[in-house]
Amino acid sequence: MARALGIVSFSENHIWVDGLETYRSIGAFSFLGRYRVIDFPISNFSNSGIDRIQVYVRRRPQSLVHHIGTGRHFNINSKSGYVQMMFTDSQEENDYYNTDVRAYMANLEHIENTSNTHVVIAPAYMVYTQDFDALLKTHIESEADITVLYHPVDNAKEAYQNCYCVNLNRQKGVESFERNNGKLKNRNIFMDTYVMKKEVFIDLLKEAQKTSSMYTLRMIINDKCSEMDIRGVAHRGFFAPITDFKSYYDGNMALLDLKTARTVFNASWPIYTRTNDSCPTQCYETADVKRSFLANGCSIEGTVENSVIGRECVIKPGAVVKNCVLLTNVVIGEGVHIEGQVVDKNARVTKMKEIIADPSTPGYIKRSDMV
Repeated sequence: MARALGIVSFSENHIWVDGLETYRSIGAFSFLGRYRVIDFPISNFSNSGIDRIQVYVRRRPQSLVHHIGTGRHFNINSKSGYVQMMFTDSQEENDYYNTDVRAYMANLEHIENTSNTHVVIAPAYMVYTQDFDALLKTHIESEADITVLYHPVDNAKEAYQNCYCVNLNRQKGVESFERNNGKLKNRNIFMDTYVMKKEVFIDLLKEAQKTSSMYTLRMIINDKCSEMDIRGVAHRGFFAPITDFKSYYDGNMALLDLKTARTVFNASWPIYTRTNDSCPTQCYETADVKRSFLANGCSIEGTVENSVIGRECVIKPGAVVKNCVLLTNVVIGEGVHIEGQVVDKNARVTKMKEIIADPSTPGYIKRSDMV
């Protein structure tokens, strides 16, 4: 079987998560209390036997670099594989010049010098599980030039507004990519995931660079749909693209359903992450916890319902936390009632006794804020 280089790409310029992305890249976002979004693509690679992985970073790399470290906690054999952070030296003020193509070209030598015959590219801003080894085999057996992954949905009018769609012919050949305009209910959402030979990838990068300084990999492949054999493969299972603030909130909330969570987390396909040695979460006699995910190191004395609670959080007596996502080391004070909020790392909510938002338009409390 062909040996593939795994590439984790960053998000395109049309994607921005208000508040959270001010402090870290999307890949470094806390997800379901104890994970980061980047854990999912890297775990997919690791579980698929792809142990040479490049992670591309465009902005605010500190949290991501610290989290990934040497990559040893992703079950990568350091003697044969690696997780390598890749940066670009671009100083362009206009962010539209800071494309994935520009980042790949800045590190082209590192791509060319690998012994891998193929590349598998996955995004750092989507949460899903996928056997990339099976996808690679499907690609090779089809003899296609490029294989892309898509997720069929029936609610594209209401959701996935910042995503692109794949237009397919009857033979599952890709005819084009287009932005989801919200006019159709049933669409095939493009998962920013590609499989191709390394030589094809390099040729596309060089042509994209010649075509336009603002071209992305998706754009040049879109231009090639009539010339190349590009196939689409449907993804099944949980899929949560983090493309704006609401989609981040919804992705966390969706996994509070036990049946849905079991499709993502199972012993045969572990999601690896960086762990710490904090003590188990303590729920005291006054605690009342329903349908929630609690990470380790928390102290719960109040009411928690339908919420995701990150590591080292403190919920004081009489506090009510409902339909919320709390990141690491958040304190909710005595008698505080908070609903429909994403509370960023190290925030303290003690003086404002009632902060309520509808889950359809969740609120945000800033990192390290005193409320």
